[in-house]
Amino acid sequence: MSGDPKLLIAAHPTRGVDVGAQAAIWEHLRRARARGLAVLLISADLEEVIGMSDRITVILRGRLVGEYDPRTVTPEQLGSAMTGAGDAAAVGEIAAAAPAPPPGAAPDSGDVGRHGRGDGDTTGEEGRS
Repeated sequence: MSGDPKLLIAAHPTRGVDVGAQAAIWEHLRRARARGLAVLLISADLEEVIGMSDRITVILRGRLVGEYDPRTVTPEQLGSAMTGAGDAAAVGEIAAAAPAPPPGAAPDSGDVGRHGRGDGDTTGEEGRS
């Protein structure tokens, strides 16, 4: 990386790569985090999001619907929140406080991560901001 970035956005960093390259990419993200860089991970791989994140947030149709601890959340819970199939109590009260998307905005599919999505994608963030 050139310069002195404060944030690294890694969108689907391991999609389509072999296992060896995947491990190298994960190590690069971990090193960036260890240097104090905030890392926003966007991935369709729920196991990757859970394994690489400090905190996971799910956004569905433009609304924040849940925040999860990667140490305790399951892929099933995230998938359920991403698709809107989760029960409101399990998803949390965050959804009630989330602002509605602007009029005319295209609906998002479920998002996951520290700030995620839901077209089967997840977003996990690592590091500090």
